[in-house]
Amino acid sequence: MTITRTRVVLVALTATAALALAACGSGDDSAGGAHASHSAAAGATATAGAHNAQDVSFAQTMIPHHQQAVAMAGLAADRASSAQVKDLAARIEKAQDPEIETMTGWLKAWGEEAPMAGMDHSGHAGMAGMMSDKDMTMLKQAKGTDFDTMFLTMMVEHHRGAVEMAGTEKAKGGYGPATSMAASIVTGQNAEIKEMNKLLGKG
Repeated sequence: MTITRTRVVLVALTATAALALAACGSGDDSAGGAHASHSAAAGATATAGAHNAQDVSFAQTMIPHHQQAVAMAGLAADRASSAQVKDLAARIEKAQDPEIETMTGWLKAWGEEAPMAGMDHSGHAGMAGMMSDKDMTMLKQAKGTDFDTMFLTMMVEHHRGAVEMAGTEKAKGGYGPATSMAASIVTGQNAEIKEMNKLLGKG
């Protein structure tokens, strides 16, 4: 009887220990799974928010590019003779002003320098599609149909430069919102180029 009782106790203890180990193992797996899930989520977030040097360059160059386009468009209200040109200019301002604000926000969040409105952009004269100081002076002095033709001709070139810059961002950028904006710029400004060429009698 003593031997039998001892065996029963041993069997019971062994079963209890096995259950305890199983429970511990299950708990460890659960914690490990939760940690892995958290790490994966954190990694996904970091990837979604990651930016590279191209994204910084895109924002820092597209801001002054947009600022000049907005300045050009702002001249149309008092100088253009065509209602279509005035409408186009207003749409350009409406589209590009918010993009300037968005890109400025990105640069500040990244700890990078953001070009400010009203800055001297003469250093950007070599940028794709950027007008020179002489070009801007000529546009400011033009009125009526002369302004319309000059504005449309210059803005077509300006837009082509923006499309080229945005294409580079689409291909090489790493920050999702920036590459999405670049895609929008390519689509929107290509459509406006066609519209302007049509107004110039080239469409």
